[in-house]
Amino acid sequence: MQKTTFNISKMDCPSEENLIRLKLEELSNIKSLQFDIANRKLEVYHTDSYHSILSALDSLKLDTKFVDNVSAESFEPTDPQDRKLLWLVLSINFFFFVLEMLTGFLSHSMGLVADSLDMLADSIVYGLALFAVGGTILLKKKIAKIGGYFQMTLAVFGLVEVIRRFLGLEEVPVFQTMIIISSLALIGNATSLYLLQRSKNREAHMQASMIFTSNDVIANIGVIIAGGLVYFTNSKFPDLIIGAIVFILVGRGAFRILKLSK
Repeated sequence: MQKTTFNISKMDCPSEENLIRLKLEELSNIKSLQFDIANRKLEVYHTDSYHSILSALDSLKLDTKFVDNVSAESFEPTDPQDRKLLWLVLSINFFFFVLEMLTGFLSHSMGLVADSLDMLADSIVYGLALFAVGGTILLKKKIAKIGGYFQMTLAVFGLVEVIRRFLGLEEVPVFQTMIIISSLALIGNATSLYLLQRSKNREAHMQASMIFTSNDVIANIGVIIAGGLVYFTNSKFPDLIIGAIVFILVGRGAFRILKLSK
């Protein structure tokens, strides 16, 4: 067993991590991948030469540089407790996707609707990570492609709806619902982030989970601020602007999922 370390300067978010993961899992000599997104570092546990791995990484054009190669007797598998945490985070995300989607339409808030789709996007990524364990590369790519098209469809629908509401005579969103529901989602995501940070495991899925949940916290705060602005301005535009921003982020994530599924 060998451990080869690479520095990947353009690996700065979970989308690049997933792109790298699916690309390298095509190689039969890889046993484990350890990502450190904050430091742009990837450790690959593998058999045989590392040259095929470097070649695959170079093809992604993420500015990959070889760091070192050493002998390694073994690698540590993911702790079952970490799988439970991932399931918990997935459940929280999906629950708030349903809650925010329903209350978003009822309160005429595109910020809540957009945030709900951000929750759904995260749920899809967590589900892919858990469901694809032990599956074939072909299965993983099919699942990724389905998830990417579904997420892109939602993002396009959302942006069209935002434009329609910008041009139409829509009701001012119910700011109380925006603030209350987003505050509940913020508590759920903050709890998830706390639980994930307690894990000592820094493998790919755990790091990705913490980053996704951190982004959700930021989105929740954005919708809360939009609710306050709706109250002070008695206008629909703060809600629509926040909704558009979140929809763009969802679409960007969908594009990257489709890219990695090719």
